[in-house]
Amino acid sequence: MGKRDNRVAYMNPIAMARSRGPVQSSGPTIQDYLNRPRPTWEEVKEQLEKKKKGSKALAEFEEKMNENWKKELEKHREKLLSGSESSSKKRQRKKKEKKKSGRVSKTFPFFKYYIKSLRKK
Repeated sequence: MGKRDNRVAYMNPIAMARSRGPVQSSGPTIQDYLNRPRPTWEEVKEQLEKKKKGSKALAEFEEKMNENWKKELEKHREKLLSGSESSSKKRQRKKKEKKKSGRVSKTFPFFKYYIKSLRKK
């Protein structure tokens, strides 16, 4: 019993490609890209100046937002100045509650969630 002949004729891929002929490329070539029209130096300077100036609509919008932001800040400051004493007491209470809940949670991790659910009710 002889072995089967499983040899295949070798085909040179480069020679096969050449025999098919030149490849039809789709889209612009490298030469087209290199020969594209480019802006002059003066045009580039003008574009940069326009970018630095920005749009009028954007400037108006930013001014309006700044005014609104200043009004909000003034309101917030008034609230803080009028109720500064009560807020400090609230902070101290919150700190104490956190400390207490932290101690319990070390020994009984699930207990912290139970306490939170009680507080909500």
